[in-house]
Amino acid sequence: MLRLLCRRSNTALETCNRLSTRLICNSAFSLSEHKISIDTSGLQRPQPHSHGDVLGKEPETEMAKHIKSIIRFRGGPISLAEYMSEVLTNPQAGYYINRDVFGTQGDFITSPEISQLFGEMIGIWCLTVWQQLGSPSKMRLVELGPGRGTLMADLLRGAAPFKPFMSGLDIHLVEVSKFLRLQQWEKLQCQGAQKITAGSTEIQQWGTSMPSAVQVHWHRSLDEVPDDLPTIYIAHEFLDALPVHQFQKTERGWCERLVDIASDDSPLHFRLVLAPGPTPASELLVDRRLDALPFDQKAVMKGLEVSPQAMATAGQLGRRVSASAGAALLIDYGRNRPYPASLQAIRQHKFCGLLEQPGRADLSAHVDFSAIRQGVTDLQAPATCHGPISQRQLLQSLGIEARLQSLLEHADAEQADMLQKGYLRLIGGGASATASVQGGSKQKGQKAQEEGVEPAEEGMGLTYQAMAITAESAPVPVAFEKQEQ
Repeated sequence: MLRLLCRRSNTALETCNRLSTRLICNSAFSLSEHKISIDTSGLQRPQPHSHGDVLGKEPETEMAKHIKSIIRFRGGPISLAEYMSEVLTNPQAGYYINRDVFGTQGDFITSPEISQLFGEMIGIWCLTVWQQLGSPSKMRLVELGPGRGTLMADLLRGAAPFKPFMSGLDIHLVEVSKFLRLQQWEKLQCQGAQKITAGSTEIQQWGTSMPSAVQVHWHRSLDEVPDDLPTIYIAHEFLDALPVHQFQKTERGWCERLVDIASDDSPLHFRLVLAPGPTPASELLVDRRLDALPFDQKAVMKGLEVSPQAMATAGQLGRRVSASAGAALLIDYGRNRPYPASLQAIRQHKFCGLLEQPGRADLSAHVDFSAIRQGVTDLQAPATCHGPISQRQLLQSLGIEARLQSLLEHADAEQADMLQKGYLRLIGGGASATASVQGGSKQKGQKAQEEGVEPAEEGMGLTYQAMAITAESAPVPVAFEKQEQ
């Protein structure tokens, strides 16, 4: 899931979408051409001089205090995108920054944490792409939002026997959280760290993963990663953590949903409101997305969710693979058409209110893969998108069943049970199954937004989708030859 991290570049994660959408795929849109302010005259304003916790309100987190200060300084509400960006990646109190959010002690479990089979299959995909590129003597492997580093560790272990591939490999991890960087360092068994700092801010770090003797580099953003070699990019549950804007169709046209301070008699500190007039995001994003949709889709739409940063990330990946050769593999829960409103929160393996206790719950949105494709095509770079296909199709095409049988031959009863359950979770599927949570799967569907719902145990094979980005001249990647409709 973070997740993160690419996701959607990460530099933009810290300043993303402050009602400017500066990163919309480097398109021709420019805020200098669209100087539109949010009209706050029609919005009820709360009393500004309440101090401390109000009777009946939920506890006020440090993040809630921070967001209130932003709203008061601006003199009006902020976009959901800015709210999401602050909650997840604020350098001081962001959800991802200073804690382990994965596993049974965190808030969710991702595919690499379920079974080693996942990372090993992604490694096979990388090997096939390397061969399609002509087996270059030097190549970079970049992961956006590596979580604990489990996927990369399983990938490197599985690919270790392929010496020509491993000998020229250079690993680059894009991660904003120093806490997660430490976990990745330990998971990859790195030694010989070197840090490059600017003042008190860590910019880059590198070391050597001792099991494979591969050098590993850390970066805060994709922009920092060199692009002068053939490169394979992996973004697993990264795009879902990138900030989204939401718009609602009204009699006044498409209005953006914004986050405002709630009144004193509300149990929450924040509320959602509709902008009374156009915002920079509605001016720049709504028509752009609607114009790219089939008539039958947009004719019935009452809501629209857009992540300009996810589109920008896809465009950046398309530009990189077309310029220096390579491929990108994006895996996330989503579909090939827009969502009206999929953003939701989860805390301690249960769904909670979107605006509850900001900074203490994960926020994520389903990925609109048609928007990811548009992010690539809008740049008019010589790059091509393949898919999306289901995670089940991806893993089965890469030989997950054969690998499972090989592992079972050397497993004891307990190990065999874990392997089989993990396999079923990865390729099984129901319409609402997504990332695993304790006692079940982390459902990201709209039905899962009910407060306190315990997600049911289902597979991830159908809800998770995979998309590949390659240069136009490159062969079709393995598993994408026959795309599911």
